[in-house]
Amino acid sequence: MDASHGTAVVGLQWGDEGKGKIVDLLTADHDVIVRYNGGANAGHTVVVEGERYALHLMPSGILQDGRVCVIGNGVVVDPAQLLSEMEGLQARGIDVTPQRLLISDRSHVVMPYHKEHDAAMEQVLAGAAGKGDENLSIGTTKRGIGPTYADKVHRSMAIRMGDLLDASVLRARLDVVCAIRSRELEALGVDVPELDPAALTEAYAAIGQQLAPYITDTVYWLHGAINDGRRLLFEGANACLLDIDHGTFPYVTSSSCSTLGIAPGTGLPGSNIDHVVGIVKAYGTRVGEGPFPTEDLGEDGDLIRERGHEYGTTTGRPRRCGWLDLVAVKYSAMVCGATSLSIMLMDVLSGFDTLQLCTGYRLSDGTVTDRFLPDARQLAQVEPIYESLPGWHEDLTAMTEDHELPTNAQAYLDRIESFTGVPVRFVSVGPDRAQTIRRTGAAVQG
Repeated sequence: MDASHGTAVVGLQWGDEGKGKIVDLLTADHDVIVRYNGGANAGHTVVVEGERYALHLMPSGILQDGRVCVIGNGVVVDPAQLLSEMEGLQARGIDVTPQRLLISDRSHVVMPYHKEHDAAMEQVLAGAAGKGDENLSIGTTKRGIGPTYADKVHRSMAIRMGDLLDASVLRARLDVVCAIRSRELEALGVDVPELDPAALTEAYAAIGQQLAPYITDTVYWLHGAINDGRRLLFEGANACLLDIDHGTFPYVTSSSCSTLGIAPGTGLPGSNIDHVVGIVKAYGTRVGEGPFPTEDLGEDGDLIRERGHEYGTTTGRPRRCGWLDLVAVKYSAMVCGATSLSIMLMDVLSGFDTLQLCTGYRLSDGTVTDRFLPDARQLAQVEPIYESLPGWHEDLTAMTEDHELPTNAQAYLDRIESFTGVPVRFVSVGPDRAQTIRRTGAAVQG
């Protein structure tokens, strides 16, 4: 694969598309794997020779020897979670040394009070119905991601990974932050003891010392890697329809999780990205609140959930399931600049007599549009317009070549290509790394 500068892997739906598998697959063609957004609210599941790895903060490239993984400045890091993940990988024989993992000193730290604040806000918002009894809660994972990004914007309230390396700086910051946070949590009705800056300083300075060999200025390091001719693979967390600016606001995550977040999340100009691989599940899923036009609340939705094991990697929550929304995928491909697509979990659709593809929306006034509506209130009012395609009953999981796919499966992929204008390069037919078909019919190489 030509990767003269860099390749980006990005989800084009509401997350959980299978990005980790494609990152793992493409790692063989790259030298450095960079995570640029999100936090431990994201989960990538990778299966290698029957071994299942659930990764949350660790870039998926860590599973292949000889590659360097970078957690960029755009990521919010729960350092205790990261340490636990590192120890779990090391116990399974994965090399996680400072030569293989770098953490930006500018990454912001998820503190315990962020999680308390996150959970409290969700509870308050769930009980504060707006117009039309709208549920104002976002449906977060309660991992403290949103409050950490909020503190980043507040600036003086923020703790960065570099701060963990200087106990005096950390204590001075926490003296102020804890006083403010304690009052906020009390106002939100959280029954917890007042935050203790001394105890937090002791705990997180100790974590900082454990992570000190890994923490560095990753911006200069990444520019050096580019200058040395290393090939970079950018790994997105969450997905475009959850992007803080371009997703279904306000039911989104708190970071720029489209490819547009790569530059600010790493310090590298966008000119370093040559290829963008958009990851698309063969059907639709969503976790949490927010509009989902193609959600199927009947037997088909339940069947997709069970066949696809659609339960969150991070939370275990059952995902909402439905049909593939090509209007949404085309929008995300446009925003992210996708040069190719990877269609994941095609094997889950085996056994359906008829498959539905959403190719337009009918608006409340009766007009029809082929444009995605990233405003949640507007999107909640649309009616999906479906195109029916014949299904297939063959088991795809042992297929390794494009020509082996059933005719109707090929037609399904062809329709995705023709509607989005982006070629399908990879087709996943099972969870293992080896269960991936490289589609020779892709007109443009991504």
